[in-house]
Amino acid sequence: MAKVKYYYDSETLSYRKIRRKKRTTVKYALAFMLSSALFAFTIVIGGSYFFESPKERELSRELENMELQYDLLNKRMDDAIAVLQNIEERDNAIYRLYFEANPIPEEQRRAGFGGINRYKKFEGFDNSALIRESNKRLDILEKAIVVQSKSLDEISILAKDKENFLEAIPAIQPVNNENLTRMASGYGYRTDPFTKVRKFHYGMDFTAPRGTPIYASGDGIIKRADNSSSGYGKHIRIDHGYGYVSLYAHLYKYNVRINQRVKRGDLIGFIGSTGRSEAPHLHYEVFKDGERINPINFYYGNLSAAEFSDLLQKASLENQSLD
Repeated sequence: MAKVKYYYDSETLSYRKIRRKKRTTVKYALAFMLSSALFAFTIVIGGSYFFESPKERELSRELENMELQYDLLNKRMDDAIAVLQNIEERDNAIYRLYFEANPIPEEQRRAGFGGINRYKKFEGFDNSALIRESNKRLDILEKAIVVQSKSLDEISILAKDKENFLEAIPAIQPVNNENLTRMASGYGYRTDPFTKVRKFHYGMDFTAPRGTPIYASGDGIIKRADNSSSGYGKHIRIDHGYGYVSLYAHLYKYNVRINQRVKRGDLIGFIGSTGRSEAPHLHYEVFKDGERINPINFYYGNLSAAEFSDLLQKASLENQSLD
């Protein structure tokens, strides 16, 4: 029951009820509602400042997780960069050096991206710097991987070419040691067996019985197998590529034909004494870019150090040649 308020009327000397005007009631009601709304707003703002809503807590956890993931991503990129740098160092200092290729400059490996700001889309966020820097490092890493991949492709081609080169060049003695009677004469000035005049001997003479096998000293193509070259008698010439040609003279017979491809160690003919020859032997020469060079430098493929040393000593003796 609402309380009834009275006031004392001095004119009538009696108490009268206090009657509130409607306007006053409305003013009080409006004032109450405004103060209540203001109080509620203050509570909400203050609460949101000191306390998080469930949605805010969820978003906050997502943000923390995103920052953690970016941190882990940066650490993984650090590991990837370290591994890539190790590969790049070996690529420049070993692989490319061995295959005689120019090292890739550091500025080419680490070049950034010019032109428009490709990271503008990451601006305007709370973690813009973190996102922008991570994407920038990732782009540089990807570019460095592409550069290194292309380099390894090039090295692979160079390695294949190097392998072909090593297989092609004359690298073994064309007659087995066990079949040799002796190493009769080496590269250099020797006494001609017919004229007894000292002249330059451009090959090496290996003495062995007639019919002793002769082997190709490197991969190549048979360019000649005939007796139409003065003094050589029946002879074979193998084009090894890379400017190398090997010659095998005074043969008894052939085991190959013109334009036949041979591999190092293939049987190509047999020792004889055809042409300008004093006794059965193999006269062996090596050409590089059309110039005769000392064959003694091309026996690393099948001679031990002791055998090579013995051969070198015998080849250096200035004796009489057999052709």
